Amino acid sequence: MVDIAENGRTWLLSGPASSYALHLTEAHELLHLHWGPRITLPDAEALALSPLPGYRPFESPLDGREEYPVEGGPRFVRPALSVRTGERRGTEWRFVSYECERDEAGEGAELRLRFDDDGLAVTLHYRMRGDVVERRVTLDNGGQTRVELLRADAAAWTLPDRDGWRLSQLHGRWAAESLLTRAPLTHGEKVIGSRRGHTGHQHLPWVALDTDATEEHGEVYGCALGWSGSWRIAVAQLPDARVQITGGAGHDDSGLLLLEPGESYTTPVFAGLWSDGGFGGASRTWHAYQRAHVIPDADRDRPVLFNSWEATFFDISEEQQAALARRAAGIGVELFVVDDGWFGARTSDRAGLGDWTPNPDRFPHGLKPLADQVHGLGMRFGVWVEPEMVNPDSDLYRAHPDWVQHQRGRRRTELRNQLVLNLAREDVQEYLWERLDALLSGAPIDYVKWDFNRCFTDAGWPGEPYPQRLWVDHVRALYALLDRLRAAHPHVAFESCSGGGGRIDLGVLSRTDQVWTSDNTDPLDRLAIQHGFSQIHPARVMAAWVTDSPNNQLNGRTSSLRFRFVSSMAGVLGIGGDLTAWSEEELAEAREWVALYKEIRPLVQRGELYRLRPPTGGLSAVQYVLGDETVVLACLQAQSYGEPVPRVRLRGLDPTASYECRETGEVHRGAVLLHHGLPTGLRGDLDAAVVRMCRI
Repeated sequence: MVDIAENGRTWLLSGPASSYALHLTEAHELLHLHWGPRITLPDAEALALSPLPGYRPFESPLDGREEYPVEGGPRFVRPALSVRTGERRGTEWRFVSYECERDEAGEGAELRLRFDDDGLAVTLHYRMRGDVVERRVTLDNGGQTRVELLRADAAAWTLPDRDGWRLSQLHGRWAAESLLTRAPLTHGEKVIGSRRGHTGHQHLPWVALDTDATEEHGEVYGCALGWSGSWRIAVAQLPDARVQITGGAGHDDSGLLLLEPGESYTTPVFAGLWSDGGFGGASRTWHAYQRAHVIPDADRDRPVLFNSWEATFFDISEEQQAALARRAAGIGVELFVVDDGWFGARTSDRAGLGDWTPNPDRFPHGLKPLADQVHGLGMRFGVWVEPEMVNPDSDLYRAHPDWVQHQRGRRRTELRNQLVLNLAREDVQEYLWERLDALLSGAPIDYVKWDFNRCFTDAGWPGEPYPQRLWVDHVRALYALLDRLRAAHPHVAFESCSGGGGRIDLGVLSRTDQVWTSDNTDPLDRLAIQHGFSQIHPARVMAAWVTDSPNNQLNGRTSSLRFRFVSSMAGVLGIGGDLTAWSEEELAEAREWVALYKEIRPLVQRGELYRLRPPTGGLSAVQYVLGDETVVLACLQAQSYGEPVPRVRLRGLDPTASYECRETGEVHRGAVLLHHGLPTGLRGDLDAAVVRMCRI
């Protein structure tokens, strides 16, 4: 809902529990008024009457108070917008107009504020979805000269004056993504981001700030950027203790795009929320927002999949995959995915990328015979692709060596024996569309795992007048290609993968059905990765696999099938082990776990998440609530000196109702407290349990 003052200069956006207010002064300064608990329009108008601080030497009264600080004039904070023409640099805008318009679905009115600076039109977009504020900016060059966008952030967020701010972020590396850390925010700037051409394993584009929040209590502010290329988020604690957060595409201010007269650029969405329900309440708001407004077909539960990678690596054949498919179907798998090695001369990572036709020796009649067998077993069929990459040893590269990113006169850096295609080129875009459309049209494929296994290193474009535009245009072309494929093949689901969790953000999630969380499938390591992931993203998109033990990818750790399954059932369950090597007893146990997951799947993928105990050692537990049902997934990491397993109090239930435990038949009234060891008797190291409760 958007309320507008009679003078048309104060605007108030409100959700169920929160409000966001801004005000335009007579001097055309757009000031931030309020972000927090819900207020009324008269409250906002009263805030607008508060004067700016008086003169203070070497300071600006605008700093930390503007909605979107631009470069130029009496401002010293990091600018959200920095532009350059042939004559000058900076922005001196004037307010033009505003409008408020509902979207096509009739929900979430969008407020648009228009400014102009000598022909450069700047439009600030605001939309409240639930208690999440979506912000973005559109820049239209309506002048007679070209305009260079050095920096164009999607938003600047201003937090209230408080002492003791604490910053939460998700950091990591390959195989150790999404690790949560919290630390006091000190004066100056904290900058996170990626200069790798993709979202990156090192940071997720999300931050949260609080002063005294716990998991379920206290105020939390959060911001998340929807962009799948290089990006930057800067959190600044200013000299007067105000906090301002800017974020957008691009890792520095050296140049983003060149706008010719008549051209425009719209930033990605930078979304923000306020919650008084602690970190858990903020997470549930994020999850609900993504299920309702970001993730395609989020009301459809994702199937249990089998992926062939860890079972076969590159050594695959049609007969071998069919044998795995029969075993997968026997334990209840619903989607069978052939990973790397099915195409071109792809017998190792040294050749074949870019040649998206089935290997004639391995699949002499193409993929259709195998797909038909998989469908005959009652499963859907999927394949792995990495369209943005090419091996030098490929037909594509031999035909078009100029199609890769490279700097003239410099060595072309190979990582994983591959180069990055310049997706900003229209001929590359059309080639990929033709090959992938032919692939999806030539066989009954239901699912595509879309990988991205190296970063940008030689981001050059010889002959292009403004080569740095490829950093933005690569991502825009990726989005356009995914949109085009989804429109042409609406039955096909897509997974975003980048060597694990290297491309996870709100931008790619609006075009894919799930993401590959990490290449690390060790069930103990995954607890911390999944804990961090859940701070911002819902279980509905978090793929998690049960693989072989000992873990053959990373650490050689041995764990029970029980522990591996319970750890993976916290998201979208998958299986990636060599089923042909599993014993009949293991297959029978796996069949029972898959059947149990299918029972609790609606709760996990569509329910509200409560993190009961973090994975910091000892007992880790998560709870999902949907309607009158709840399920707890508990993992005992270690038990020392015979200490009893801690008791766990469930959340999100009706304290006046009675709940029956399906594992024991016990009836609990009011707040449920699970006793020592839970109903199934956890003990020792790497043990796990599933507890289901239903209101009676």
